[in-house]
Amino acid sequence: MTVKVLKSGAKTVVGVKQTLRVINNEQAKKVFVAVDADEHVTAPIIAACISRKVAWEEVSSMQELGQACGIHVKAATAAVLKD
Repeated sequence: MTVKVLKSGAKTVVGVKQTLRVINNEQAKKVFVAVDADEHVTAPIIAACISRKVAWEEVSSMQELGQACGIHVKAATAAVLKD
């Protein structure tokens, strides 16, 4: 599953707070993290993914992730929800 799934109409959430919430509620299927986002922002997301055994993938930039999510601003994280 690549970042293209975010454009496919799958149910998603965008942003650090929302992503962390769906990870902790075991609703996240896959998480995307922008590599150019601040580490203090993304570290808790990655740690939650590891502890909850949620697949995660790095995206080259916050701009690319925002565009993949269909928003006109940058995004540090996003998650695809389980069916």
